[in-house]
Amino acid sequence: MKTRPPNSESITCWRKKFLETFFSNVLHGVLDVSSDWRLNDRHFSPLLHSSPHVSQLTLCNMLQGAVELTAEHNHKVLENLAGSLRILKFQHLLSCDQSIRRSLVLLLHRLIHHGSVSQVSMYSWPVPDTVLLVLILTMSAGFWRSGNALTCHGSPCGLCREEDRAQSHESAQEGAERGCSAEQEGNSGKNQKTSPKEADARMDSVLSGPRSRPLRNPACEETSSEVPCGHTSIQGGSSPSSSSEQLSCHPIPRKTRRRLKPALGRKRRCLRRSRGHYADPEDLYDFVFTVAREDNSGLLDKTRTLEAENTENWTSSSPGCPCTGHAGCKKRGGPAGILPLKAVHRFRSVSTLELFSIPLTAETCRTLSNLLSSWVSLENLVLSYNGLNANISCILSGLRALSRHPECRFRTLRVSDMFSHMPCMELVRCILSALPQLHTLSISFDLKNQLEGSRPEVNPSRSEEEIPESCLEVLEIRFPREPLHTAFLLPVLKASKSLQQLSLDSATLPCPQELGLLLQVLKECTPNLKKLSFHDVNLAEHHKEVLLLLQDPGLQEITFSFCRLFESSTAEFLSEIINTVKRNSSLKSLKLPGNRLGNHRLVALADIFSEDSSSSLCQLDVSSNCIKPDGLLEFTKKLEGHIQQRGGQLPFTQLRLFQNWLDQDAETAQEALRRLKAVCSVVNDAWDSSQAFADYISVM
Repeated sequence: MKTRPPNSESITCWRKKFLETFFSNVLHGVLDVSSDWRLNDRHFSPLLHSSPHVSQLTLCNMLQGAVELTAEHNHKVLENLAGSLRILKFQHLLSCDQSIRRSLVLLLHRLIHHGSVSQVSMYSWPVPDTVLLVLILTMSAGFWRSGNALTCHGSPCGLCREEDRAQSHESAQEGAERGCSAEQEGNSGKNQKTSPKEADARMDSVLSGPRSRPLRNPACEETSSEVPCGHTSIQGGSSPSSSSEQLSCHPIPRKTRRRLKPALGRKRRCLRRSRGHYADPEDLYDFVFTVAREDNSGLLDKTRTLEAENTENWTSSSPGCPCTGHAGCKKRGGPAGILPLKAVHRFRSVSTLELFSIPLTAETCRTLSNLLSSWVSLENLVLSYNGLNANISCILSGLRALSRHPECRFRTLRVSDMFSHMPCMELVRCILSALPQLHTLSISFDLKNQLEGSRPEVNPSRSEEEIPESCLEVLEIRFPREPLHTAFLLPVLKASKSLQQLSLDSATLPCPQELGLLLQVLKECTPNLKKLSFHDVNLAEHHKEVLLLLQDPGLQEITFSFCRLFESSTAEFLSEIINTVKRNSSLKSLKLPGNRLGNHRLVALADIFSEDSSSSLCQLDVSSNCIKPDGLLEFTKKLEGHIQQRGGQLPFTQLRLFQNWLDQDAETAQEALRRLKAVCSVVNDAWDSSQAFADYISVM
């Protein structure tokens, strides 16, 4: 197929990777089946043959792939994908008509609700279609309408009907057991007086029949023989009562309880709701903004007239917008119909959601926040270049509501954007205060707010405020050229006793003493820290602190990436680095990309592995360090000499050489690499240094 997969070093099974790529190319028309006699055979289906090996699939543009996969002749292909597919990606999507959206609904229902997809990722959608975007988000969260909207090839979904029958049988057994136990209680308690509450409970049991699942629509249950109501499982979901209590980060005033309408009225309304085969865009738009709402006060069947009368009450207390009162998320009321959670079904949902380069408006953020508030299966959320600005507060409110749910599994949050509307450390504090159960937090911004002076500065008094103890293990912060004040980082580190990995990127040090203060705080507050990384932080004048880090017995991996380590250094500093690493038996990985090592410093680094060294260093990264072929060959020869002196024993296993000047003498470079590969694993690339230099000159 004449393609080279990215990250090929991580591929463990090339046969599987080939068949997966083959499937994608046939599906999208990159490979013309009709032009090859081996593939153009009516007894052979390329898609069916390769589908069991597909673990990730990308759908693009007008979603032609979704239409093809849901066609009748590809029914078995879709069944195979439901068992094998784990990652579903959408890229460069365009607006599409209702028929294509219907195919997408069927595909998502089979692959997510009744399949094995655990990750949904969306990429590069500069002007997203709101209806289509919200449709994908809603179904990824496990929500969809009941009734006959979910049909496969013109017939009700068989998997939904099977699960309904299984649940009905289960409920009938529970009812029978409850009836037997009630009869036994009645016989044994003839001489005991029954309390009014017990009598009411027994009467309710008799009248209601078999007990239904929490998210099941009671009105639909009564009409199950007339209208197929779909799947009612709550895999990855939550019970309505618990989700309603967790939707808002603020106290919610309770309304006066009202008596439920008679069952007959509910039956008629359910029939009216179920007649449409597919929700039109306006109804869908109304639905998604209230998708996670659950009213415990009996307002399940309010008409739009009554909703309009109570708009003010709903907007002030409804959990549909959990970020009420936050910037960037205004209250919503009025025309959107309030559709309770019991009017939809909760299906299986994904555990990872990724949104890359997709602008999210305030309305879309509110919808996403609404979905997040009860998305208990969600473990990882990645929001990259979505133009959130102040709307990050709305997203955070939904996550705060989710974190209060007893079944919450949320562990990883990654947020990156062009502009930051608030200081990075302030945002980190807010997130950790709201989500103490996070294990991984990554915050990355390119620039400060484009409007000079529009961004609030950190209040110095906030540095004294404590943060609740968190479960944080990985913290990554990319500052938009902000000064790194240890005083603001201190409360975060104090609250993160379990921190194992810290990465600080593009920060400026406001004074020479700041790095020393940071090292002291790290030593006192993070006893479990194993990995420390600095990227694009000027350490040219901080030689003492660099050496202290390299001799830290607790650190196993240290990264100084583009930190200008040797910009104003002497040979003595390099010698001190080598001797320090030689004495440190706990350091496993040292990464020094982009520090202008050059040939002579690379050759000197080979002494780390000399006969008198106690180093356990396994990985050395010297990428982007102006290394030429002759310098690499000399390093290799010196390394071979140390191996002989140590009797062939060397802990060194990997050398990374990306973006060095090895193309200047191909023959010498090949000899050096050949000899190096006999010693350790070498990871490099075919980099054109002349073109890179031309690009560098062009932007000077």
